[in-house]
Amino acid sequence: MSGVLVIGAGGVGSVAVHKMAMNPELFSHITLASRRVHKCDAVAASVKQRSGVIISTAALDADDVAATTALIAAVKPEVVVNLALPYQNLTIMEACLAAGVNYLDTANYEPRDEARFEYSWQWAYQERFEAAGLMAVLGCGFDPGVTSVFTAHARKHLLDRIDTLDILDCNGGDNGLPFATNFNPEINIREVTAPSRHLENGAWVEGPALTHKQVFDFDQVGPRNMYLMYHEELESLARFYPEIRRIRFWMTFGESYLRHLEVLQNVGMTRIDPVMFEGREIVPLQFLKALLPEPATLGAMTRGKTNIGIIATGEKAGAAKTVYVLNICDHETAYAETGNQAVSYTTGVPAMIGAALMLSGQWKGDGVFNMEQLDPDPFMELLNRHGLPWQVRDLASPLAF
Repeated sequence: MSGVLVIGAGGVGSVAVHKMAMNPELFSHITLASRRVHKCDAVAASVKQRSGVIISTAALDADDVAATTALIAAVKPEVVVNLALPYQNLTIMEACLAAGVNYLDTANYEPRDEARFEYSWQWAYQERFEAAGLMAVLGCGFDPGVTSVFTAHARKHLLDRIDTLDILDCNGGDNGLPFATNFNPEINIREVTAPSRHLENGAWVEGPALTHKQVFDFDQVGPRNMYLMYHEELESLARFYPEIRRIRFWMTFGESYLRHLEVLQNVGMTRIDPVMFEGREIVPLQFLKALLPEPATLGAMTRGKTNIGIIATGEKAGAAKTVYVLNICDHETAYAETGNQAVSYTTGVPAMIGAALMLSGQWKGDGVFNMEQLDPDPFMELLNRHGLPWQVRDLASPLAF
C-alpha cells in the first residue's frame, strides 16, 4: 500500500480521489491539494460520507515550485497525480524531480499566453527523469489516455498493422443549460477554437476550426454531428506508431453550444490576450470562465451518456480488418457513485488506474512515457473493474472522410 498526492480539486480531482478511497488496498493514504483548500475540504467531506475514508487536504499554489516541493516532501507520496491546470505541468514536474517522486498527469502542457498545446516541453524532461530514476506518465485521462491504450490494445491483440486511426469523442449528455462546458471552460474553449489538424500520409494537414463535420450514429446516444479537430494524443500516436498513415480526432458539439461559441468569439470574449477594463488588465476568456457554471456543479442536472472510442483499420492474418473499441458511460451512474458527471468520471478514473499501476509496479520505467508506450493489458483489465467497461466490435468498413 502506498500514498499519493493529488493536485487539483475540480471534477476530475474529485472523481480520482473518490475512486482512490474506494480502493484502500491500492492507496494507503491520500492527500488532496489545491489553491482553494475549501474545495479540497468539500471533496474530503464527500469522500468520508461515501466511503468512510479520511483523506488529508492542503492549500497549494502549484505555480510555486518551492512550495510544491515542500508539500511533496512533507506528504512523502510515491506518486504525484497532477489534475490541476495544464499551465502548471512543468512546475509540478520540476517539484517532482526536486523531491524525487514519480509523476502522472492527464493533459499536456500549454503556456497561459498562447493557445498552443504540444508534448515537446514535457518530452524535454526525458533525460532528467531517466537520470533521476523516476517515471513520468503523460496524458492519463480518457482522451488522451484511454484512447491511446485502446490503440495499443488494438495493435497488440486485434491488428497486425494499423493503417488509419479515428478517435471519436461524443458527449451525449444534456444539462439543460444553453451554454456550459463539461470541463474547465478556459481550457475547453482554447482547445475547441484552435485550428483543426490531422495526420495524412506522414504530414500534418491544418484547416479552420469546426469546419469539417460528419454525422455518426453513436450507440446509446444516437446520430450526432462530429467535427474534425486537433487533439494532443495525435502528436504522440504519430510519434510512437509511425506505421499509421492517417490519424484524426472527432468531437461532437450541439448546435446551441456552437451558436453561443460563435457569438462569444465574434465579440472577443474568447481572447486570451489582456485588455484594459476600468483601469486594470483582464483576460476576456478568464472573465468568461468566471461567468460560466463550474463544471463540477453540473453532475446533478446532467442526463445521458458519453461514447468515446477508436476506429482502427489495418490487417490481421493477411486480411483487411476494421475494429471499433469503445466505452459508454452514463452521467447519472457516474454522479450516483462519485457526485460528478461522466466527463469528469471518464478522466478521473483512468488517472486513478494509472496511479495504481505505478504504485503496484505493473507500470514502471525511468523517464517520460505516453500511455501508448506502456503495456495496455493491466490498464484494460482495471477499466472493466472500476466503472469504465469497454467493448470491441468488428466493422464492415472504415469511417468515411
